[in-house]
Amino acid sequence: MPPVLEQSATARLITDAPHPRTVSVTLRYDGTDPLAMRIVFPPELSADRGEVIWAFARDLLESGLRLPSGYGDVQVWPCGRAQTVLEFHSPDGVAMVQFDSAPLRRFLRNSYAVVPAGEERHDIEVETELSKLLHRS
Repeated sequence: MPPVLEQSATARLITDAPHPRTVSVTLRYDGTDPLAMRIVFPPELSADRGEVIWAFARDLLESGLRLPSGYGDVQVWPCGRAQTVLEFHSPDGVAMVQFDSAPLRRFLRNSYAVVPAGEERHDIEVETELSKLLHRS
């Protein structure tokens, strides 16, 4: 079973307040879900006091460290040479967080040590599964 990689990081919440609020988050990569990265936000940021977990494509983080990337629920872009912004959209609103890029790059590099690029397993064989579905009585 592939390992789960976790790394703590500091995120700055981007709001209209005069001073940014920093929060500790957990970056998570699970080798059993090799295409996805996760950011776990602390419960105090949630209205229901539960952890908030955002999942998005590992490729999105990789490209977003270099150039504006993504559309829809998650967007990532570099902010100067040393910062990266992630923007999350939900029915409740939009959250923007800024990270130092170095920890994100290190986490991404470590995720490729767990599951190298191009070697993400696809456990579901589409033809076999379609055949099973079509031949059910």
